Amino acid sequence: MVKKIFNRITTRPRIGFFAAIFLLFLSYILTFISTRKVDIQDFWMNHTNEVIHNLDNILGFISTGESSFRGYLLTNDNALLVKYNESKQKTDSTFSSLKALTLQNESQQKNLDSLHHLIEDNYSWIENIISNPLANQNISTFYLNGSEEGIANSMAIDALIAKMKKEEINLRNDWSVKISQYSGLIQVLNVLSIVIALLLTVYSLVVYNKENKEKNIASKKAEEYREELQERVNQLAKLNTELIELRRLEKYVVTGRIARVMAHEVRNPLTNINLACEQLRAEVGNKDSEIFFTMINRNSKRINQLVSDLLAATRAELSFSEASINDILDASLELALDRIQLNQIKVIKNYDENICSLPVDIEKIKIAFLNIIVNAVEAMDENGILEISTENQDGKCVVKISDNGKGMKKTEIDRLFEPYFTTKEKGTGLGLANSQNIIIGHKGSIFAESELGKGTSFTITFNYND
Repeated sequence: MVKKIFNRITTRPRIGFFAAIFLLFLSYILTFISTRKVDIQDFWMNHTNEVIHNLDNILGFISTGESSFRGYLLTNDNALLVKYNESKQKTDSTFSSLKALTLQNESQQKNLDSLHHLIEDNYSWIENIISNPLANQNISTFYLNGSEEGIANSMAIDALIAKMKKEEINLRNDWSVKISQYSGLIQVLNVLSIVIALLLTVYSLVVYNKENKEKNIASKKAEEYREELQERVNQLAKLNTELIELRRLEKYVVTGRIARVMAHEVRNPLTNINLACEQLRAEVGNKDSEIFFTMINRNSKRINQLVSDLLAATRAELSFSEASINDILDASLELALDRIQLNQIKVIKNYDENICSLPVDIEKIKIAFLNIIVNAVEAMDENGILEISTENQDGKCVVKISDNGKGMKKTEIDRLFEPYFTTKEKGTGLGLANSQNIIIGHKGSIFAESELGKGTSFTITFNYND
């Protein structure tokens, strides 16, 4: 049951913290109130001590006055009379202070009224003795005419002051008991505050550990979801790449089939045209018509050559042998060296020295690389940068050829490997189509990335296992 309640509280940390803070606040308020009570009781204890002290002072002043009075009777020394008068004044002053201190105590006010009468009677009796000339001449007069009255007054004063002191002592004891009670309460509240603070600390640690654990679990799940999502994205990217490759391969196959059909359908009528032209030349045989026969023959050869180039761009007959891609790239660069030097192109080579040899048609691959390098050189102005790199990546040989030329639009990239598509004024549009044909014939892949004003990058990938 307790565990269930604790779990319920820890699931709602705001309630737990609010309850703990409220208890601490309540404890502090009670401690403050108790401390104030102790201060009040301490004030009244000091007040009581001051009253008792003043009562003792009154007794002392009266005693000093009486002693000075007796000394004056014995010695007739006026200095003792002065001391008597000072004691009387101090008695009156202290009595006024007592009246002010006990204004809230009706019982002590009544006692002070009685005490005042006794003191006045005592001092009146003494004043009468002093004012009687006979007393100064015959000391026995003091003992015969008033000693009993003076002694009675003194005893009454002592008894009344003792009574008043007892009442103040009782009050002081009451204040002391209350101080002890409040002090005990303060100690209990302090202990309670410490316990609440410890419980709050433990509760904070438990809540923190629980929330931290949940946070770690959530972070772990989020990381798993992220990894799963990344894996799916990678799978989609791979599938998309394969789809693009399949479409490109399909386009290549369709283009080759169309090229072969066109070659067949074009060459047959072209052959008939050539035969007919030769027959007409033989029958007509004059100089005026020779120019026309020459024109027909030249254009016929041109058409035949275009068909041959198209067939060459869509069909590759390969002869494989082991070779290093790095060496083939160097050979392709050597073939384009004149163009590179003429345009003052800087070549940066980042070859992976651990690239394994591949079964390739060296001459055909060299032509494929050369077409890409020449396109890159022609796309750059003077002082351009041509960067070529090779590396092993996921069991594949990857070649990257990049330039910082003018770049291409997306629409141009999409049609880049189509036969007869070119962005150059004098280009045939068969160079990159031929390079793609050669690379696909090696069961490789080629992709181009480009951005206007920043350059173009070709990535060629070969499988070691194929």
